[in-house]
Amino acid sequence: METQTFEREQKSKVQNVNTEKKINPEHKEGPVAKTIEDQTAKLPSDLFLWTSVAAMGASLTLKLMGKKNTALFIGQWAAPFLLFGIYNKLVKLEGHDTTSN
Repeated sequence: METQTFEREQKSKVQNVNTEKKINPEHKEGPVAKTIEDQTAKLPSDLFLWTSVAAMGASLTLKLMGKKNTALFIGQWAAPFLLFGIYNKLVKLEGHDTTSN
């Protein structure tokens, strides 16, 4: 009895995973997105992290030099660089459409 229940639960989990991974063939990446993903995947993920840290360091330096507005401008670059890093990692893990060639 327990074995049948366990098997049913496992089968249900497998069906849920298969349902979640279905791809809608009507929604495909365009050639520009594919090119960007191919080029972005070549960059090391650390590049975005260190660029973000450099932006924070430059912002701190500018702030200490009394250039408040420039420091704020440069300091706001840190978050986008980290987001680019996340995008880079997703492209490396998932890539573009599995349905496209």
